[in-house]
Amino acid sequence: MSPRRARRRESSRPLGFPGGVDRVEEWPDGEWKVRTLTGSTSTKIYRCPGCDQEIRAGQPHLVAWPAWSGGDDERRHWHPACWRKRLDRGPGRTRY
Repeated sequence: MSPRRARRRESSRPLGFPGGVDRVEEWPDGEWKVRTLTGSTSTKIYRCPGCDQEIRAGQPHLVAWPAWSGGDDERRHWHPACWRKRLDRGPGRTRY
């Protein structure tokens, strides 16, 4: 077996969550783990917490969750633009 194939099998990605690579982003509200997902890995419909619109199956998007211990339970799927603009919305502002 070639070394390249061996490396692909030794992936550090968690099982059951296919897609991109995790990165940590620092924001005024703390550190967040962010993973960009391609459309080919998206098989379910999610609701973006930023705009309250659906993220359809097959649509590229990102998943973000707090980087602190226990933050994995707060994982949410976002449109990329909504994630970037989320702090501009302010508390209590909703989109219609």
